[in-house]
Amino acid sequence: MAAGPDPTRDRRRDRDEQGRARSARPRDGLGRPLPYGAPGVARQPEGVPRAPVAALVEAQRLFDAGMPFHAHEVLEDAWKAAPEVERGLWRGLAQLAVGLTHAARGNVTGGRALLDRGTAAIAPYADTAPYGIDITGLTVWARELTGRLGGPVPAAGSAPRLRGARGGS
Repeated sequence: MAAGPDPTRDRRRDRDEQGRARSARPRDGLGRPLPYGAPGVARQPEGVPRAPVAALVEAQRLFDAGMPFHAHEVLEDAWKAAPEVERGLWRGLAQLAVGLTHAARGNVTGGRALLDRGTAAIAPYADTAPYGIDITGLTVWARELTGRLGGPVPAAGSAPRLRGARGGS
């Protein structure tokens, strides 16, 4: 006989201010959920409109702080707001951030897959380097990181430089 529903378990889903389903569990710096009530890091607010350079500056700050999951959130917002011609660029940058997140968590397979996918997505922008993004440098960074994956890597110590000397950082 199958067990019935557990009446002690709260089945309501966590919701955000707009009523969308969203886990209220705290997260660590790599975006992993922690138990309810545990101290975590502040979530990156979603849907924040930023100019492209401001998004790059904020994402770089988060990378440098060892929070590539949060950098991904910033880059994802930029991707969603970007004109169609730039969406591949921003999607690729977000994928690189997720690749580093997986690598820092020790997920070698996921890290490699996302780093490769992100590199392929940004490659078409190498000749124009929009917003001073160092496409060549990011490609080299992703290949080097992919080549040395074998376990968790330090997120901050493995952070990429999004913008080259021409675009500052």
